[in-house]
Amino acid sequence: MKSITLFLLAAIAGNAFAAEEGAAAPGKSVQDMAKTCEACHAADGNGTAAQYPRLAGQYHDYLERAMHEYKTGDRQNAIMAGFVKTLSDADIDALARYFSAMPGKLDDLAKHEQGSD
Repeated sequence: MKSITLFLLAAIAGNAFAAEEGAAAPGKSVQDMAKTCEACHAADGNGTAAQYPRLAGQYHDYLERAMHEYKTGDRQNAIMAGFVKTLSDADIDALARYFSAMPGKLDDLAKHEQGSD
């Protein structure tokens, strides 16, 4: 059952970006592309559950490298590979910038420690 679920998620991910490989779908904004990410990483980029990494507030270059590694297969995850396979380098850069600009949970912790709640 678990492999069927993963297969279905990968199939959905592969179709989520209806563009040809290496090209963004016409008229798609970074917010439109990020909608697909929300299922696991939440609208605020801080994850929907503990097993999904937080994207919000991560370094742009880290997020960009991770997506490229999923795309090339250097990093293994069937679901992420399905999502990124149709993204162009510009799409990956835009998504990395989008999520890195979001306030992360660590930002909240730092503010709390500084007494600026």
